[in-house]
Amino acid sequence: MSIQYQPQDGASEPKWKTVWWEEDEQGATVCLVDQSVLPQEIVSLHLRHEQQVADAITSLKVRGAPAIGVTAAFGMALAVWRFVRDHEEATLITDEIMTQLQAAGKLLGRTRPTAVNLFWAIERMLQRAEQAVQQPLLPQQLAQLLRDEAQAIADEDAAACLSMGTLGASLIDDGDILLTHCNAGALATAGLGTALAPIYVAHRAGKHVHVFVDETRPILQGARLTAWELQQENIPLTLITDNMAGHFMRSGGINAVFVGADRIAANGDVANKIGTYSVAVLAHAHAIPFYVVAPCSTIDLKIPSGDHIPIEQRDPDEVIAVRGAQVAPVGVRVANPAFDVTPHQYVTAIITEKGIAHPPYDVSLGQICSEHNTI
Repeated sequence: MSIQYQPQDGASEPKWKTVWWEEDEQGATVCLVDQSVLPQEIVSLHLRHEQQVADAITSLKVRGAPAIGVTAAFGMALAVWRFVRDHEEATLITDEIMTQLQAAGKLLGRTRPTAVNLFWAIERMLQRAEQAVQQPLLPQQLAQLLRDEAQAIADEDAAACLSMGTLGASLIDDGDILLTHCNAGALATAGLGTALAPIYVAHRAGKHVHVFVDETRPILQGARLTAWELQQENIPLTLITDNMAGHFMRSGGINAVFVGADRIAANGDVANKIGTYSVAVLAHAHAIPFYVVAPCSTIDLKIPSGDHIPIEQRDPDEVIAVRGAQVAPVGVRVANPAFDVTPHQYVTAIITEKGIAHPPYDVSLGQICSEHNTI
């Protein structure tokens, strides 16, 4: 099945949805774009069980910190929706229903350890359910309430993307050449994206921009996803290998770097896709602004620095082979951390939906986002 395209309304909407909820005579489904097969195939998945949702997150069929959070929220709603459908005779919210929801949260929480949006969304869904059970509700009403809460998380993320895009676009001048790493566009969120949102807003406002896209080994999110997204928007781009970034910073006139984040510590240290740290150091060496774009749900004020951020270690096969074709000797030892941490001193500014944070981040991030971090 193809991606669910939607009408484009000015600069506020992407051309497609990354994750969404559907209901039919067979029940409810969590629907998402299968990012593991892009750009060769454009396929959407319809998942009817929270285990399928967890598997989709683990296998990178959906990825990007905000999109993971939204997907997990829908997955928890799906668990309750499915349970209630299978127990239509129930007339009260029982401990069994809450146990089902908590089990779904634990299942989804084991999928990706670095992206804090995942845990933020799970905790928000649990808190909403705990508030609801204090009232006399039918099980069907709880299921609908949790579906609505997951949709609210998605809608809030879409609004946050537009806000970040508008704020970030103010930092982009007509004619700028920009560089980005990994994919932090519409495919990584429920809206326009994080790091790509300022580029989209600037482009739709008539600014001429050109984007250098790091391919992003080993999964090639830049080559497969960011390049594809920018093509859909008719934004000029140049795809480069990761080890070309320094060359083009020195000789290509790059004006700024925009990246997303999977978790930001209280001091402004940023965990993002592996290779981001190298790009930040290169940008610093060439006096190029390095901007991080992320919603407040990505900021973890409980973690004092990047040293405390867990780094996901992924399957060595992702490095040994590229799209199924082996490129390394059999039996070679492999390291495959999915993320690295960029120290805050290399970050020019952090663009959130509530404002742009500048150093010192241990002050500015708390002022901007403290009320959003309840986990």
